[in-house]
Amino acid sequence: MSGQKRPRDDPQPGLKPGAKKRRNTIVREDYRSRFRSGLFDQISLEDERHNYTNSSPYRYGVISQLIEPNLLKNVRQEILENLSFTPKETDIYKIHQSGDLANLDGLDDASLKRLPSLLTLRNALYSAVFREFLSSVTNAGPLSGKKTDMAINVYTPGCHLLCHDDVIGSRRVSYILYLLDPEQQWGRQWGGALRLYPTKMHKSSDGTKINVPASDPTKFIPPAWNQLSFFAVEPGQSFHDVAEVLAARRPELNEQRVRMAISGWYHIPQEGEAGFQEGLEEELTVKSSLTQLQGKNDEHDLPKANPKYYIDKETQLSNISSAAPRSRTDGNGADDSESKGTREAELEEDTEDDILTEPELNFLLKYLSPTFLTPDTLDSVQRSFSDGSALVIKRFLNPTYAKSLRDFIESQPDTLPHNTKKIEAQPPWTVARPPHKHRYLFMAPNAPDPNHQNLLSTKKKDMSPMTELLAVLLPSLAFGKWLHLATGLTLITHDVRARRFRRGYDYSLATGYEEESPRLELTLGLTPSNGWEEDEVEEEAEEDASSDPKPQTGEANPPAANQQPSQTAWAHAAAAAGHNHSPPDAEARTPIDSVGGYEVYMSADPASTDAQSADPAVYQTAHDDDDDGEDDSPLFSMAAGWNRLSLVLRDRGVMKFVKYVSASAAGDRWDAVGEFGVVDGEGGDGEDEGEDGGGDDGDGEEHEEHEEHEESTTDLAEGAEAELDDSDSD
Repeated sequence: MSGQKRPRDDPQPGLKPGAKKRRNTIVREDYRSRFRSGLFDQISLEDERHNYTNSSPYRYGVISQLIEPNLLKNVRQEILENLSFTPKETDIYKIHQSGDLANLDGLDDASLKRLPSLLTLRNALYSAVFREFLSSVTNAGPLSGKKTDMAINVYTPGCHLLCHDDVIGSRRVSYILYLLDPEQQWGRQWGGALRLYPTKMHKSSDGTKINVPASDPTKFIPPAWNQLSFFAVEPGQSFHDVAEVLAARRPELNEQRVRMAISGWYHIPQEGEAGFQEGLEEELTVKSSLTQLQGKNDEHDLPKANPKYYIDKETQLSNISSAAPRSRTDGNGADDSESKGTREAELEEDTEDDILTEPELNFLLKYLSPTFLTPDTLDSVQRSFSDGSALVIKRFLNPTYAKSLRDFIESQPDTLPHNTKKIEAQPPWTVARPPHKHRYLFMAPNAPDPNHQNLLSTKKKDMSPMTELLAVLLPSLAFGKWLHLATGLTLITHDVRARRFRRGYDYSLATGYEEESPRLELTLGLTPSNGWEEDEVEEEAEEDASSDPKPQTGEANPPAANQQPSQTAWAHAAAAAGHNHSPPDAEARTPIDSVGGYEVYMSADPASTDAQSADPAVYQTAHDDDDDGEDDSPLFSMAAGWNRLSLVLRDRGVMKFVKYVSASAAGDRWDAVGEFGVVDGEGGDGEDEGEDGGGDDGDGEEHEEHEEHEESTTDLAEGAEAELDDSDSD
């Protein structure tokens, strides 16, 4: 079937010119027989209304055995025999979906003969008698019979839908009718539950009130055969998600775990229907949750941006012509300048702007691989970055510090609770929120949260390697100068934190960057587990202890300004669910495989104005029917991994997300991230020099190995990505 399109306004099947009448219209009384006996009785109506009104965390309803059983069994059989499903994956979901069932009217006679029960079910669900029943139960007002909106979604192991509120356009009631195997009871431990989030009213600094969803859901509604779950769509209220369908330990058992359902919405009355209100649909459209998602961080969000000037704001800005933030440092990375005047004098020195001083080198050698501290390598890195505004450096930390950091991470509990109160009761982690934007654990050295105040006050000898990374290395002037030499950018501020994405729970949805000036963003991959892409973690661990490192360089094509992730790229990951639902062998995985955890930068689509494109539940990262041959790849991506640094100069309008980490992943995703303010006007296209990406200091075999790695990553990210590898040559 074709992709989803806006349904026709005709509530009943029409006639094509010259076509024979396809079917007889079922009169209103006949629709009652399509539902459970007694459903429309007054007692049943009052019971459902009472249950709905007294539910929490917000009002919802669950009706068991809604449809006449034989009809629904026939529907399921028709679907299995005649419909195909398209795997779809974006930042917010991973599903298999049919075409728009509202367009059944447009099928030819031959197709309709294969789907008579499905057509009957659709007409029954949108019949006047059931719409009136649902309107009475929910008190949501009249529902449209013209505008039908439904599709069949199939969740196999690994599939999920993350937190959103369904608020878009004219939607009034959301529903799910489950078509599970009637002979197989769904196990609660299989996942796939509809989960509802409570909200809390917050008062903003401007006096406006806003509902913010809690970090964790409180109501779990497991799927069941012939069960209807529904709720009124309310702005800032109806937040929900669908938990990941979990893979079985024995792959052959995954065939039982197929969560099939018809889901959709009832809309407000359309023109010509009773209850139609002129301009109401336009008014509702502006309340789209995606508008909030793509906006600037709300004051009630965590983590909060907390940029710190390298020296102080006045001194930093007065010396903006200096090439980099820099200072002589002692062995601990602390600024040993005796006064502000000394710092000013050092910033004004031009003779040492483009080299690392001896104290800076001594400090950085405690943490970074020596290869990336040499002038020649830094020149090569800067040329690669200037060519594409992004690069990846492998084996960035030196072997000694990398080992201590890895030992510390692997000493932490393998799993943490999916409960914010329990997490935040014990430092140092705080949960990022709200969940319709992101959810992960974070800690930062300069965060105002009381949980984190111990980080900077801890004596260095007592610091954990993670605390040392956040409080000593990343915010240091010496590292700021290294970033300047590696990128050619003049840094003003820094804001760093560590993150941990719990498998089976955490993610960061696509959000835009709306500041006028670009920002340098750093991600240091610290995930010690295997299986996120090619299985090179053990190799990296061994080579961390090797000597005589040599750099490896390479270059990918620079990104086009309008690049977006293609549907086929997302389908690559989702397609695996139809063939192998268990975690594949590590060596068979790619960066976009089913365990997620990859970080992606992509361009937003400024031309998209369709209501569907603005809905987080069906957010499109590419045009479904893009046949113009243009490259729709993301601008840049990096899979979770160990000791791998990415640097990206992020411009206005560029969106970024970290894909939900599947419960099938071998471990949690760990990283450290930094956001660095740069001098206004810097960035943009690089100079023409260094078109070879800085050259290849390794031998031909090393370059070929890089190309193999690039082949596995660039179907997701064919943006500007230069890789440098601190490894031995064979």
